[in-house]
Amino acid sequence: MKKLMLSLAYIILGLILFAGLYFGADAVLSRIKLHPKSEASKEQEITVYVLSNGVHTDIVLPIRNAWQDWTQVFPIANTKGKNANQQYMAVGWGDKGFYLNTPEWKDLTLKTALIAGFGIGETALHITYYSQMQENELCFRTSISSKQYQILRDYILNALDKDAEGNPILIETNAQYGLDDAFYEAKGAYNLFFSCNTWTNRALKKANMPSGVWTVFDKGVLRHY
Repeated sequence: MKKLMLSLAYIILGLILFAGLYFGADAVLSRIKLHPKSEASKEQEITVYVLSNGVHTDIVLPIRNAWQDWTQVFPIANTKGKNANQQYMAVGWGDKGFYLNTPEWKDLTLKTALIAGFGIGETALHITYYSQMQENELCFRTSISSKQYQILRDYILNALDKDAEGNPILIETNAQYGLDDAFYEAKGAYNLFFSCNTWTNRALKKANMPSGVWTVFDKGVLRHY
């Protein structure tokens, strides 16, 4: 019994130490700001947004411009509402099980959390269309150059898992969050060290936009905007 209690104490101490290092690393590394200045010029400015629902971040882009028509990649017909009067597309990446089985935190199960945490589940892109964007404490507007935009575009397209014909794979589900969203199969693995917000932060970093060194939380992304 004494050995069992000692082992249990070591396990608890190890978990506490891990949690301290994990949250501490995020608190420090997410505050180290990269690319503080935008590359956007007066001649080439594209408005984009960084959006959060309080936990998960999305990158919001114009639905179409000279460099990309997103409705050709993610047809609005794949949404429940099929509303053609949309101006923006938000994209986020994450664990497929979280997206489809956990619309609210109360729906989270131990199985879903473990699969996501250990990186053994599949991933998905969540696409949401908006007719307009409203700036607030969870939605930040910024301007970027066409070069930066194209980097974001390529990052999103490269995250897609495609069929034999090279087309995005729609996830057939009734688990959409509203009338204007859809899910698509994605590449990569979600885990404790690479979350949906890490994916967003990496996209911003690649595009030379304000970002942190590393983060797993939405605040680590939003604080730079």
